[in-house]
Amino acid sequence: MGADVFSSQVTMRKFFTRLRRLFAAPAPGEETVAAALGAFRAPTADTLLLLRRLVAAIRPRRGTDGSSGDRYTMMLDRLEADASLRSAFHRHVMHFLATRRLVTFFTDSGILPGTGFFSEWWRIIGHRLLPEAPDERRLKDCLHVIFDRPNDWRWLEAASTEQSRQLWTLIAPTEDMQDIDWRAIEEQMLDAVLLLAHRVSGLGVESELMRAAPDFDDNTPRFIALSAEALEFATTLRRALDEPDQQADDGSQLLVIADQCGQTLQRIRRRALTVGTSLHLSYLLRRSEQSLERLQDLVAILTGGRDQRAISGLASFAHAAFLAENRRNSLSFYLDQLSRLLAVRVSENAARSGEHYLCDTLADYRQMWLSAAGAGVLIAIMALLKIFAGELHAPLFVEAFLFSMIYGLGFVAIFLFGMTVATKQPAMTAQTLAGLLGDLKPTRAADLERLVDVVAAVTRSQVAAIAGNVMVALPVAIAAVAGLAWLIGGMPISLEKGAHLLADLNPLSWAIPHAAIAGFYLFLSGLISGYFDNRAAYADLGHRIGRLRWLQRLAGPGRAQRVGDYIENHLGGIMGNFLFGCMLGSTGVIGTILGLPLDIRHIAFASANLGYALQSFQFDLPLRAVLWAALGLAAIGLTNLMVSFALAMRMALGTRRIRFTHWGPLARAIGRRFLAEPRSFLLPRRLPTAAATPPESGD
Repeated sequence: MGADVFSSQVTMRKFFTRLRRLFAAPAPGEETVAAALGAFRAPTADTLLLLRRLVAAIRPRRGTDGSSGDRYTMMLDRLEADASLRSAFHRHVMHFLATRRLVTFFTDSGILPGTGFFSEWWRIIGHRLLPEAPDERRLKDCLHVIFDRPNDWRWLEAASTEQSRQLWTLIAPTEDMQDIDWRAIEEQMLDAVLLLAHRVSGLGVESELMRAAPDFDDNTPRFIALSAEALEFATTLRRALDEPDQQADDGSQLLVIADQCGQTLQRIRRRALTVGTSLHLSYLLRRSEQSLERLQDLVAILTGGRDQRAISGLASFAHAAFLAENRRNSLSFYLDQLSRLLAVRVSENAARSGEHYLCDTLADYRQMWLSAAGAGVLIAIMALLKIFAGELHAPLFVEAFLFSMIYGLGFVAIFLFGMTVATKQPAMTAQTLAGLLGDLKPTRAADLERLVDVVAAVTRSQVAAIAGNVMVALPVAIAAVAGLAWLIGGMPISLEKGAHLLADLNPLSWAIPHAAIAGFYLFLSGLISGYFDNRAAYADLGHRIGRLRWLQRLAGPGRAQRVGDYIENHLGGIMGNFLFGCMLGSTGVIGTILGLPLDIRHIAFASANLGYALQSFQFDLPLRAVLWAALGLAAIGLTNLMVSFALAMRMALGTRRIRFTHWGPLARAIGRRFLAEPRSFLLPRRLPTAAATPPESGD
């Protein structure tokens, strides 16, 4: 009976699916493309509407379904086969281009505006709510009318450059080149070259670049010369256009100066990876590099001559500019453009921190155990203070504040004392692994072995840190409650609270989702640390603090500078740990306010809470309940580590633009190492005495 019902449901579902397809609008196919092209035969038709209709016929119905390439080819084939249609299409498009203002297309399409990061951010968001009114006299605005979908760039990008060249060859064939008003187009290109050169020359007095590069004044003449050379190029080329016997400037000197300016900007970008950057500097560098690239493209087109080479160059340029203009209102693409340098800088800070978590020697391994054990003691105290603060039943805001201060100040103390919290490692070590993946060549066995060495070091350091936290936090919690019970003559933690703590470790409850939230916070705290490290370095915070007059009077100039250096070197860790504690402490209260099951589970605190629960029950618990809680503790720890590591690795690979596709060979290499040397994933290798002793400095 059940099978018959299921079969009838499938039959009905297929019937309604076919019915929807029957009455749905037909997919754009050959007839639609043919109709859109046929409309170009009318000489008085509005070209802008014709082009918009043609793009709608070519556009795929669902994102990039692959059919747009076939329709693009279909359009090209029809234009190739029908001379009268091709002629009508040519007249419409060339008249359309000749009657539009092109300067803003050449100077602005695909180039960040001069309004700044946040102004452009709000413009993009505002465009989603209330689209801008286009000026149809400008080609730049007409592109938004023709390509009126925000994701048109996706299928345009899928179209090959060869198809774009073929289209432009059909629009302006060699035999019809004389009919094109090249002089008007070249004049607007020259104006664009001058505007772009003046824009870049203005960087010579840009204070942000001078701040980022102390020797920038030495390169200022290059930027000034760029504007003068662009004016000379435009003047001689215009003279040659008016008087054919005059020699035109080939643009080589202008390109050399533009290349020198580009090299200066690249040096500033590389220096920013070391001394820090800002959103404004990232924005300024990106906009300037785009302007230089556009200037070089226009000079290449202008000096290419009025032949098929010019059409080929213009086709490639137009294809890229069309894509960039359509992406102008893509918030995700905009953020990706600007945040990459800042994200790389943050990741580099985290990567350097991650290197300190690797245990290569027995001394490192012992130090990891000691630092993790010390953190376990403080974590047990923090967990107890949180229990006492919760028993106050204070107002929600006060409770969130107390929890945040207990966690935040506790984590800052752990950081300043040089101790280790196990779950902080994955977000840091992921950056180190990502840097190695970028340089890895799987065909070389040495590269794989080097990466496996790092994986083994990460694994054993992680095991040592977790064991140190858990194996110390648990007995310290038991001892702390026993000591308090002896002092006050009663159990400080009630049986009801112990039952609640035990229920929080149930792996079938909300423990795993809450552990995932904590894992996300761990990843976020790594970014926060990297961000504040970047800001401290970029703002030269240590030097500025050392110059405070009141601090110099209080501690003396030397000590004031040491205080400034200490704050600069530790600001990222302090802020990352403090805000991480605030996030952990306030999440549960926010969940209560919103009526949502929001909370956090952290393996180190969960292990301390297990100790407090056991003590509250006077260890009178079934073994099954204890083992079930231990399983929940392991699941919480695994979730903490996996979530934070996965997010950090994804970001690290993305910021470095690494597409690692050799996970199979890497997994097999790790498997071979584990079978051959399982001890290396738990303990450091024993090195010979001579190799283990580092050489003295100066040898």
